[in-house]
Amino acid sequence: MKIHCLFPALPVFCLVVGLVASPTVTAADVPLVVPAESTIPAGPEGDAIRLGRQLMNDTRKQLPRNVGNGLNCSSCHIAGGTQANAGPYVGLTALFPMYNARDGRVISLQTRINDCFERSMNGHPLAWDAKEMNAMLMYIRWLSTGVPVGSQVAGRGMGQVDPSLKPDRARGATIYVAKCASCHGLQGAGTPDGSGGYVFPPVWGKQSYNTGAGMARTETAAAFIKSKMPMGQPDSLSDQDAIDVADYVAHQPRPVFAGGKPDAQAKRR
Repeated sequence: MKIHCLFPALPVFCLVVGLVASPTVTAADVPLVVPAESTIPAGPEGDAIRLGRQLMNDTRKQLPRNVGNGLNCSSCHIAGGTQANAGPYVGLTALFPMYNARDGRVISLQTRINDCFERSMNGHPLAWDAKEMNAMLMYIRWLSTGVPVGSQVAGRGMGQVDPSLKPDRARGATIYVAKCASCHGLQGAGTPDGSGGYVFPPVWGKQSYNTGAGMARTETAAAFIKSKMPMGQPDSLSDQDAIDVADYVAHQPRPVFAGGKPDAQAKRR
């Protein structure tokens, strides 16, 4: 299978924008299937796949020069990008290069990965030819095994909520205290793991994603919250609950994106 030149959805955060499919392929017509561990090949390719997975799950520790906060790729792309509606990587090599509305141009998978480093990680991009970049690409390619070029995998992106709903930020604050603070802290600072990382990531403050990240969008964060939060209780919140708490979190202090203005599509309301 060839890589068709993140995330990197990143966030994400995150990998949400689609590519026009070929005439013979319809949207979300391919199930999300994670390849068996036994399919990882021996030799350098297998080594690269395993390294890529490690980098996705332990990004902050493995790439301290590139990560500027307390997050890992898996903070948004849960379980190494293998879960539906949590920015899965499965099938991404079937879509890139692709048009990205945020950038207003066609981008490569490498660019998408570096978007996540600069926005969600509040850090610095990897070199395109870096060992770590190639390892991430190899991991995503392996996860995308068998996905036809141009096809959409079910569960891609961050899910969805009713966009017509209007957020109630004060109500969101109450929901946050009741449903989110036990893991992410009353001040959004996360739960430290005692070794410099986090058991549960910061959702605002200096160690969280910046204003350019996909999760800084109320709608994107709401879809993720609705689909996956609280942890272990997916879809336990209503669309209104998710919109309200996402709007509350979106308006808390966080680093400002160094690349310019906050995401034009952020709609932090």
